[in-house]
Amino acid sequence: MIEVQEIFEVRYGVNLELNHMSPDPFGVPFVGRSARNNGVTARVARIESVNPIAAGTISVAGGGSVMASFLQPEPYYSGRDVYYLTLKSGIDLSDAEKLYYCACLFANSYRFNYGRQANRTLRTLHIPAPDEIPPWVAPTARYAVDNIRSRIENMAAEFSV
Repeated sequence: MIEVQEIFEVRYGVNLELNHMSPDPFGVPFVGRSARNNGVTARVARIESVNPIAAGTISVAGGGSVMASFLQPEPYYSGRDVYYLTLKSGIDLSDAEKLYYCACLFANSYRFNYGRQANRTLRTLHIPAPDEIPPWVAPTARYAVDNIRSRIENMAAEFSV
């Protein structure tokens, strides 16, 4: 077992307030502290002065639904107390392995609640090292990733009619 910070750079998100943003059904996903819908609570109009967080990162709720962790398939904005994890230089993980780490992070949620957030301890939580990832992760998660991508593409096709 190793600390999260040994694999990932842990960064605080862009900390936007949803009630000050313009809804846009075709816009940028807004990731909040929700444990539902991959953490996406809305889609909002792009803000020219704010770059979205890169796709392929893991969002982690530091408060609210503490430790709700999701691999984000597209660039996104985030709300208050949402962190995002990017791989440290020299570490390469597949989407399947990142999904495994989402589950590992969420498995630590019992340590927290609304009064005890993960803000200070997220970096030092213990998770399996990359060489400890079980061999069944790749084929199982690959199916999940392909299924999610297919659903997103189908939804996008519906809206582009």
